[in-house]
Amino acid sequence: MISVIAVAAVGGSAAYLLWSDGEQSSDTIKIGVCADIDNFMGKAIWQGAILAAEQENAEGGVLGRKIEIVAEDDDSETTQDAVVATNAFNKLITVDNADFVITSPSSSALTYQELAAQHKKILFSPGSSGDEAAQRVVDDYDKYKYFFGSMVNNTMGLMGTVQSFVDCMDYTGFNKIGFIYENTAGSGGFVSIVIDFLVANGFEIVYTGEVPLDTVEFSSYFAQAEAAGAEIIYPLIYGTAGIPFVKEYYDRQSPTVLWGFIIMAQLGDFWAVTEGRCEHTTNNGYPIVAGYPYTNKTLPTREAYFERWNEEITSSAATAYDIVRFVIPDAIERAGTTETAATIDTLETVNIETSVKRNFEFTSSHEIMIRGWESGLVCMFQWQDGVQVPVWPKKIMEEAGASFIFPDWAGPWDDLN
Repeated sequence: MISVIAVAAVGGSAAYLLWSDGEQSSDTIKIGVCADIDNFMGKAIWQGAILAAEQENAEGGVLGRKIEIVAEDDDSETTQDAVVATNAFNKLITVDNADFVITSPSSSALTYQELAAQHKKILFSPGSSGDEAAQRVVDDYDKYKYFFGSMVNNTMGLMGTVQSFVDCMDYTGFNKIGFIYENTAGSGGFVSIVIDFLVANGFEIVYTGEVPLDTVEFSSYFAQAEAAGAEIIYPLIYGTAGIPFVKEYYDRQSPTVLWGFIIMAQLGDFWAVTEGRCEHTTNNGYPIVAGYPYTNKTLPTREAYFERWNEEITSSAATAYDIVRFVIPDAIERAGTTETAATIDTLETVNIETSVKRNFEFTSSHEIMIRGWESGLVCMFQWQDGVQVPVWPKKIMEEAGASFIFPDWAGPWDDLN
């Protein structure tokens, strides 16, 4: 029997523990989750880790040992309080006795890296941790070698964003871009850097609109972008505002291509919640989130997650799942031990198929390896008739036999014929 039990409180929220046979064992491999467990992203990370542990344990565990998931709530999606985050991380190590730690992307990323170095515990970050964390590994390897980034960092994301726009211009012939982005920590700086790169690559930035996080009415932003002559609108919309955003785009029949990042648009039920008005929306996402069978493990993982939690899998959940299900077991089995130094050595040489990567590898700076953008980690999907269709990178679009489609209303694409 598998039990999920609330065992502690941090920052007013519960911490959780998974164990087998109804009792905690001292001879298990403990993987800690430090995230905002009662919010969207942290909950997804926790659920991905739980599912992976259950599956691994059902197959006998790792080196004959079962996996336990222990978690502490760091309130990272709400308060982003460094004290709460530090207390949560320290408790995972000193009280819960975690052998490995998975965190969520937050403003505490560098703090977590420092704490991992102090405790000499391996840390996985399934979210953008910024460039500084990777640079620290390069500059002071002995101190920061415990850190492993497991999603794209800022520079990788920037490279992907720029390359996707270059291909979008190739598909459309358009080069006038308008940005509509939510006011979150780091968004403005990221947009500013992206703009510099895009201008250097032949694009013209005609509009930038920064919107408050609680915005639900976007007509004025679309109107200004359209009046400025935008042919492509790049959104950065992180929460449920993605629903009214794409509805506005569709209802006004905006004469623009919508190409960017709307986190809600990754989810399989987005077609239903927008009543089909996400048609033509092109959005950043993982193949597993879109339901595209990029690896042999993609669809089985996606289906198992939905069966276990009755929710669509997210990119963060998939990354946490892969770390617990594939990456950590592979490293431990090849090392023959959970001893930290030996496991770091095998993590540095990992090269395996996971649910999101055909070849999961780490760079010398302990970031996930991207060998060209055909590697599939970050893709662009367009909603077409209720299905997310891959339209970038080109190689994956061609593998799927798909194509980019313009909206079926009037726009600058009418002049392309």
